[in-house]
This record gives sequence, C-alpha cells and structure tokens, in this order.
Amino acid sequence: MADFPICEAMKTPTLGKGKDRAEDDAQRRLGGPIHQERHVKIICVGAGASGLLFAYKLQRHFQNFTLTVYEKNSEENKYPGCACDVPSHNYTWSFEPKLDWSAVYSGSGEIFEYFNTFSTKYRLHKYVKTMHQVTGAVWDNEHSGYQVTAKDLSTGNEIHDSCDILINASGILNNWRWPAIPGLFDYKGKLLHTANWDDSFDLTGKHVGLIGNGSSGIQVLPAVLPKVSHITTFIREPTWVSPVQGLEQHVFTPQERQEFAHKPSTLTAYRKSVETGLNGQFGLFLKNSSVNDNTHDYMVEQMKLKLNDERLISKLIPEWSVGCRRLTPGVNYLESLTKPNVTVVYGEIDKVTERGCLCSDGKEYPIDVLICATGFDTTFKPRFPLIAPNGKNLQDEWAKEPRSYMGIAAAEFPNYLIFLGPNCPIGNGPVLSAIELQADYMCKLIDHWQTHNIKKFSPKKEAVDDFIAYKDDFMKRTVWNDPCRSWYKGGQIDAPITALWPGSTLHYIEALSDVRMEDFDVEYASNRFSYLGNGFSQTELDTTADWAYYIREHDDGEWLSRGRRRRDLTKSGTVDRREAVSFSGVDATQAKL
Repeated sequence: MADFPICEAMKTPTLGKGKDRAEDDAQRRLGGPIHQERHVKIICVGAGASGLLFAYKLQRHFQNFTLTVYEKNSEENKYPGCACDVPSHNYTWSFEPKLDWSAVYSGSGEIFEYFNTFSTKYRLHKYVKTMHQVTGAVWDNEHSGYQVTAKDLSTGNEIHDSCDILINASGILNNWRWPAIPGLFDYKGKLLHTANWDDSFDLTGKHVGLIGNGSSGIQVLPAVLPKVSHITTFIREPTWVSPVQGLEQHVFTPQERQEFAHKPSTLTAYRKSVETGLNGQFGLFLKNSSVNDNTHDYMVEQMKLKLNDERLISKLIPEWSVGCRRLTPGVNYLESLTKPNVTVVYGEIDKVTERGCLCSDGKEYPIDVLICATGFDTTFKPRFPLIAPNGKNLQDEWAKEPRSYMGIAAAEFPNYLIFLGPNCPIGNGPVLSAIELQADYMCKLIDHWQTHNIKKFSPKKEAVDDFIAYKDDFMKRTVWNDPCRSWYKGGQIDAPITALWPGSTLHYIEALSDVRMEDFDVEYASNRFSYLGNGFSQTELDTTADWAYYIREHDDGEWLSRGRRRRDLTKSGTVDRREAVSFSGVDATQAKL
C-alpha cells in the first residue's frame, strides 16, 4: 500500500480550459478515492456576527477552501444608549463565553469588543475585506458559480471575483433608512439617524426631536436626556415596553464578575438558566396561552407603575397582544417619558418643516436636532442584483413577499445560502443559537457539494411553497397575526409574517438538524456516482488511521433513530420536570410524536 499514488489523488483540482469546471472536477474524481474533497471557493457578504461565525466554522471544519468576506462597513452601530436587548451572557456563541460583561444588558462597545476579540482569537480578519460593498452577483453556467462584483469604498475601484458558493450574511438589521416623511430633507437643523450616528456632534443643551419608539428610540431617549435641554419625542403607535420578569437590568458586582471569570461552572449554570428562560418564553407568542395572559397582566402593571400618568397610559399601552411587535427591555425609557423636560407628541408627523415637525394635531414643534430612530429596510431583498441561471433577479422575486426555504435558501437560485433569511427565529428566541445552527447547516451542504460531483443545488419550488403554506397556517394562531404594525410583517399591519419562524428556537434547531436533500434540486456533472472514485477509501490514504476501526468490544455506535439521538444530545432525564406550554389544548410534554 505504500506505493499507492496519494499525491495525484489528493491534488487540488484546477479549472479546466474550455470545459465546464464541474465536469472537469467529475473526471478528476475518477482518479481519486471516494469522497475526495475538491476545492471550494466561497464568497461571504457581510462580516457581522453571522459572517464571522461562518468564517470560524469553515476554518475549523474544512481544509480545501478559499474564503473572501466582503464587508461594506468599517464599524458597528454606535448611537447613544445602543445596547443589546438580549441578556449579555447569552449574546455570545454557545461555545465562546465572555467572562466580563458589565451588566445584564451591555452597550454596543462591549458587544463590538466581544466579536472583535472572537475574530482576533481565531485569526478571522485574514478573510475579511472591509469597506468593500458587493454590487452584483450573476450565475455563470460555464463554471457553475457566481461572477461577483464589489466596490472598494476607499478607492472607488470595482473588483471582479467569482465563487462556487455565495453566502449572504449581510443581516436583516443593517441597511438603515430614513423615514418616508414629506419635507424631511428641508429641515435646517441637524439631522441624525441612529444607525449612522455622528459622534462629533454635541447634543449638550439642545432641544432634540426623536422620531420612533422601537428598540433604537427606546434606548436613545434615556441615554441623551441628561445632556439635552429638552426632548420632544414623536410616537405614532403604542408598544409594549418593560423588562421581562426576572431579566431586569442589573450591573454585575465585582464579586459576580470574579466568580464568572474564575468559576466556569458558575457562569455556565447562569448562562443555561437564562437560555432556559428565553427558550421557555415561546408560549408568550401563542394566542390564549397562560404565559401570554400572565405576561400581559405583568406588563400592564409595570407600564402603569412607571408611567404614572393617565394620558400616557391611555396612549402608550397597546390593545394588541404582548409580543406582536418585538419586546424591548426599555431600561429607564418609560420613566424618562414623565420627566419635565420631555414632551410626548402622539400621532402622525404630517411633514417636516425647516424648523421642526408639523403633526396631525395641527401644531408645529420647533427643534434644534432631529434624531430618526426609524430602523432598517427589512424587506429581505438582497442589497445587490442577484441573477439566477434563468435570468431572474432575487430583488424582483422578493419585492412583494420573500419566500425562502426555512430561512436559509431561495428556490431557483443555486449555490446561494442566507443567514437570517425570511422566516427564521429572529424575534422569537435566542437568535445567536439560530445563527450557529444555520452555519452548521451551510457547512453540511458545502461538505456535500465538496465530496460529490454536484454542479448546483437549490431548494425545490414545491418545497418552498409547502413550507410557506405551513408557515402561513401556523401564524394564524400566534400574536404576531394581531393588527399591529411590525417589521415582522414588512412594516405593515395586515400582511404575511415574513420575519419569524413558525415555532420556537428549539423547534428550529431540531427542524434543521439534518439536511433534507429530498427538498433540493441537485444537478450533477456527468455521472452522479463519479464521487465513488478509483475504488479506494479515504481511510486507506491515511497511514496513521485504524483500518479496522469498526471492530469493537461493545456497541458504542451512533444512535440510528432521531428520538434516541435527541434524548442523548439534550441529556433527557437530567432536569426536574417543568411545566409545559399548552397549545391548542395539547400538553407539549405529553403529545405523541
């Protein structure tokens, strides 16, 4: 066996001249062992949390690859009060805790430090090109991949690149937008947006106008209030604002931080308890569930207590269900609305004048500075033309309603994968857990592409149609279907729910634990069995491997049923029985599978 020609079998394939690359690779496979790992070239759009995790996963699990991550920004959101609305110790990767968070809800500086430290620790910066904005991607049938163009924002130069697989990790809350209010740019004062903050501008002593009471507005108001002379906050609609019971803001004491740093078991237990609590909240989003009723009563009580003003109470406490819009902890927000130097204007802004805002009450409110906390473009359309083999542009296909395969891919757009795509658990559970799952799922697909002679793969249209039909039916039974205006529904009151998964985060984790290749259209280059190669196994190429690894003293193999794997993975039986959520009269712990 020492004379076996390993070198030729394991060489990295190169692009054939005048031939389809996938077919060239298929022919090359016949000279190598089964599952030979051909080289894969990947472009990832976005170096935020998702993009960095993808780079980490690819680096950890793969060898024969090239990765380029294009990132249009140079830094993260930095508006005053910008903070995580998930408990900090659970706004980390499951395998990479941060020991020294300052508080339950930490600011953007600490969040940036965490992800930057993660990138530095695992040397991920080498894959990233910052200040590079992807401007287009077109499927190239000859080479079975994408031709990608990007703009170097520092020089203005256009870059041409190509890849076998294209990953979109640009995120849903990244492409900020100005509000569509007439006359906005006629305003003569200082105009700011929370997602494009100007650090050089001093708010001290200014009369500030604040548009919006979503997550950004809720964070900004108490942060800038001590500096300004007055704030006039313009609120169009009510929203639920209150800490989730048991997860109120708390600054960690030096003793707590020391224990977290030096007693890993203490921190792990704390993180598990918080994650368990977050996962246990899914019943909140189901209509007529006990947890939703109890949370509603608690939030009404808390909002009334903190507002202590009948006019504000009548305007700001919603009639629709708790959870219809994203819940925000709102540290000191409600209390700030009652301060003497805060004016709450409830209703529509008809237009922005040179001096301020003219509102539906007929009054003009002059201000020195206008802050727009009006969020992002949440349409899910890619921010660059993405052209499929049939000439369709995904921007057009998803203009009215984004229709994804389980939040991760699009029908008819091959070799294209999406982080936090339509209908994944963005607002109904621990989102970083979902991102980790999506990265793992992508790696499984990439592995399948790399070890088989696949030309292209994409979810079947009928699979997407079936998923959307299931999702739409499920959503009728949730609070998200209530008549509230939400980015979950593309900023509409009555529209399909396109941002959320039809289930819990744990449900999503189980749903995507295995790749259902039967849901994919797969096109092979040449014979689909070319991956079988020259008859030798990969094991025989490894002279340090145990060539009789399957001979054992007892059966310690992988569980072959999903149920046994799940019970083993989740350590079933190790936790005291807890109360389960009742949904449609079915006790989740007693339902027969």
